[in-house]
Amino acid sequence: MWALVRASVIATLLLAAGQAFAATCRDPAGFEKWLGDIEREAVARGISPQAVRQGLSGVTFDQSIINRDRGQGVFKQSFAQFAGRMVSPARLKGGAAMLKRHAGTLSQIEQRYGVPAPILVAIWGLETDFGAVRGKLPVIRSVATLAYDCRRSEFFQAHLFDALRIVDRGDLTPDEMRGAWAGEMGQTQFMPSNYVRYGVDFDGDGRADLLHSPADVLASTANYLKAHGWARGGDWSPGTPNFEAIRAWNKSQVYSQTIAYYATKLAGGDTSAFQGQ
Repeated sequence: MWALVRASVIATLLLAAGQAFAATCRDPAGFEKWLGDIEREAVARGISPQAVRQGLSGVTFDQSIINRDRGQGVFKQSFAQFAGRMVSPARLKGGAAMLKRHAGTLSQIEQRYGVPAPILVAIWGLETDFGAVRGKLPVIRSVATLAYDCRRSEFFQAHLFDALRIVDRGDLTPDEMRGAWAGEMGQTQFMPSNYVRYGVDFDGDGRADLLHSPADVLASTANYLKAHGWARGGDWSPGTPNFEAIRAWNKSQVYSQTIAYYATKLAGGDTSAFQGQ
């Protein structure tokens, strides 16, 4: 009884602390003041003070990230244009090589999650050329900058807190967390909250490492797709539930079609150039 009362009191105090420290986007007092509020709120949310200090140390506002966010254009390429550029013979040959190199791991992942190897390798190839091009920007600085801005503050605050949770649970250090301008990181470009939610330690080394471990990368990607409705044994053509799971990965119809097309080519062992559809 008293344990329940005590837990209720603690929860109430933490909620009150979170409300007291709630950070206000574009705080007139400036970014440093706002970051201090974030630090206190992160601790109130249960993230260790050490991880919070480590993660936020030296973080500064980056106007270039805001400029990129404001400068985004609508995706205008057709499927033929995009797939013709992205599903090149070289990328098909690279994908075929990855299917062979990681055959054992991919088989184990399919047994556990139901997602076949060609889909995972297609996403891996399109996102980062199998880990070769992951982005170099500090993730915590990027999501902190976007959280401070008022356009999508709540969305990026959630990612900022989860970036600190990644540090707290020992998956990655802040210096390791580098990626694209909006905070995507790792070999299949997970946002921090998806990293926390779907990241898998498949190689058994005690941490989910989506930057360096292909096994963790591929299993985590499969875990994401399964959580978004992937049906074991089904095909992935447009209009199927599995295609909708791919669209949950990337909402662009053209990008999703390209993943499906690339996977179909890999599944059939076809390394010829795009013919148009």
